[in-house]
This record gives sequence, structure tokens and C-alpha cells, in this order.
Amino acid sequence: MTNTENEPVKIEGVYKKFGSVVALHGLSLTIRRGEIFGVLGPNGAGKSTLIRSIVGLIKPDQGRVVVLGEAMPNKPILSRLGYMTQASALYDDLTVRQNVAFFAGLMGCKDDAKIQAALDLVELAHRADSPIRTLSGGMRQRVSLASVMAHQPEIILLDEPTVGVDPQLRAQFWAHFRRLTEQGITIIVSSHVMDEAERCDRLGFIRGGQLLAEGSADALRQQAGKSNLEDAFLWFAQQKGAVQ
Repeated sequence: MTNTENEPVKIEGVYKKFGSVVALHGLSLTIRRGEIFGVLGPNGAGKSTLIRSIVGLIKPDQGRVVVLGEAMPNKPILSRLGYMTQASALYDDLTVRQNVAFFAGLMGCKDDAKIQAALDLVELAHRADSPIRTLSGGMRQRVSLASVMAHQPEIILLDEPTVGVDPQLRAQFWAHFRRLTEQGITIIVSSHVMDEAERCDRLGFIRGGQLLAEGSADALRQQAGKSNLEDAFLWFAQQKGAVQ
């Protein structure tokens, strides 16, 4: 495989400011094919800005983001990505199937079989004809997930995908994510929930727009000399002077 296939996402020295606020501070990171990479940090750490930079919704002030061999923003690359935002983008008056078909269509997918497969994956085929307004919060999250998967993207970016989701559904989501990586799909998950970090193949600790450390959960704990990830995160933040 080429480097692009092995390392589909490369962030190189990215800076981004919003007014006087530095959201990303010289951040560099490489994400590998077929892994779940967790972007971990507190609210306001720069996680969403990083995700949006990878998708191409935000252009860095300095540095560059390369996705599937192309510098972002790059419109043609979008059809190969799936992006689940933190806030729901679903249409309440449309049915489950109509929402999934609509968002798949935006990415050029008109294949009914792929739309059905996405509904099956999130176990909502039985509610396919239900309007979104009739669904629980957890079901809405499942529809959002199906909507970003139906066109079968190579990279899926999930911004706080399990916020407000009950523990059983959270476990189901992570089981879905693992099955996708087994197919070679790369998943990038942002979260501030440390116990979810254990489910990721590798992690990037972020605070104050800085990358504090990266590696597997075990490697980060060992490097910090701590027994849990929360304490390891705080140790790395202290080392970088990023404690706020």
C-alpha cells in the first residue's frame, strides 16, 4: 500500500484562531487506515475544530490537513468521508428512511440496498417509515449514524457521537464502529468521556489546542506512570503546561 492508503489523514502544524482564541496550536497528527482514533479532551480543547478541519469545513490559518492524499478543503474528497456532527442535522418531518436517503444522496449515493444496509446496521429497519419527531434521542443518534454510513465512506468522523446515549446503546455503537474498521474503514471519534478511550486503538490527548500525547491507552498510562487515563491526561497536561 502507498502512504496515502496506510495513513489516510495527516495533520501538519495546524494553527487556527477565532478572533483572539487559539483553537489549534501547531497541531500535527497522523491517523492510520482501519483504526479507531480517539481525540480526547475537555470541552473547548479544540476537538471539534480539529474534526471540522479534517472534513474541510475550516481552513487552517497555518499548516495543512491532508486527507486521502489531498490537501483540505477539497470538495471531491467529501464523497469519501462521513461526518456525524455533535448536533443533530435530521429533518423531523421526514421518515427515518427519507433522512438516510437524503444525506446519502448528497454524497452521490442513490442505492436503495446501501440505504437499507445502513438501517439494518443500526437496527432501525423496523422504524424506517417513522417520522423522526416520533423517535427517542437514542434512536435519533442511530439515524444520524446511518446517515453518514450509507454511502460507504472510507473515513468516518464522529463528533461526540454518544452524548446523551444510554450505556446499552453506547456499547452497540462501539460494536458497530469495530465492525467497520474490520472492513478497512478509518474512524475518528472526538469525546471528553475517558472511559470511551479504552475502546480506541490509539488516542490523541488534546487541551488548549495542543496535542499533549498520542498512543494506545496502555502506552499512555505507562508513559505517564498512572493507573487510569484521566490521571494520565492530567499528567501530560502538566508536562505541556496546558493545565487551565
